[in-house]
Amino acid sequence: METSYLVLSLIIIAIVMAQVNQRTGSPVVAIFVRWLRWLVFGLGAAQICVDFDLINRPFWVLTVVFMLVWFLGETLYMWLGIQAMSVSPLPLFPRYVVNASGEEWPTLPRFLKLRDWLRAQGFKHVQAHKAEIGGGIYLRNSIYQDADGRIRVQITFLPQAAGLVGVCYSLVSHTADGYRIVTDNFYIPFAGFYPENWLVERMPWRRSLPRLLARHRQRLVGDTTVAFESDPLAELNAQQQELDRLNTQLGFLNPQAEREEFGKISQAGRYRIWKEIWTLNYLGRAAKYL
Repeated sequence: METSYLVLSLIIIAIVMAQVNQRTGSPVVAIFVRWLRWLVFGLGAAQICVDFDLINRPFWVLTVVFMLVWFLGETLYMWLGIQAMSVSPLPLFPRYVVNASGEEWPTLPRFLKLRDWLRAQGFKHVQAHKAEIGGGIYLRNSIYQDADGRIRVQITFLPQAAGLVGVCYSLVSHTADGYRIVTDNFYIPFAGFYPENWLVERMPWRRSLPRLLARHRQRLVGDTTVAFESDPLAELNAQQQELDRLNTQLGFLNPQAEREEFGKISQAGRYRIWKEIWTLNYLGRAAKYL
């Protein structure tokens, strides 16, 4: 197959997958779309240079060079986005309030099936929360708890472009020796620090709640878990405050007195976020730090 036909085929596939992703809002499909766009840019730009005899270099060399150009351009775009987030008034750890409007569950069939599955598994609804992240846009979540009160499931609905709604799950248990075991599939970057007694495993590729629950229960084997006694809203906001305090103390965030001048996120924190955006966007996994 000629390279021009290959590039054209990849462009068509990328467009189709992008349309599919607009309907499903799947982060897994989004990863393939990003790889395709990167590859199409490198191959397409190289093919143009060869067809019009613009640069006298081998095709594969041109492809690698233009893929590096894409990398640098996307890096600049990400860095500007991180800078904008750092100086914006949007909270990094927003405060949640009880959502009494009854709007926490979108009426799409796939979300309603998820709610029915939770009920069938013996999970009971505990609370619904929302947190404004700016411009009248809210993060919404719904908290469920198993019959023994030893596993809490937080269903978080994330607003996306074109009116789409994404969903992520976070499963939490407490052990008798004071550890907090968290298994989630969030695909938005965090890149900060967790308290030492938090054992967090992020699995962005695992979009199925049943499979994520199975993994969480597997992690609990050998540990003695205790039932939750705290109010979910109070616990959630206390966690937000603790994360803000800890990440300020460890240098991920600038001190409160310096945030108006230098932004909320330190230079080291911005690098960590940039790195995690890349690993999440192209590998579907959170960055590992020493």
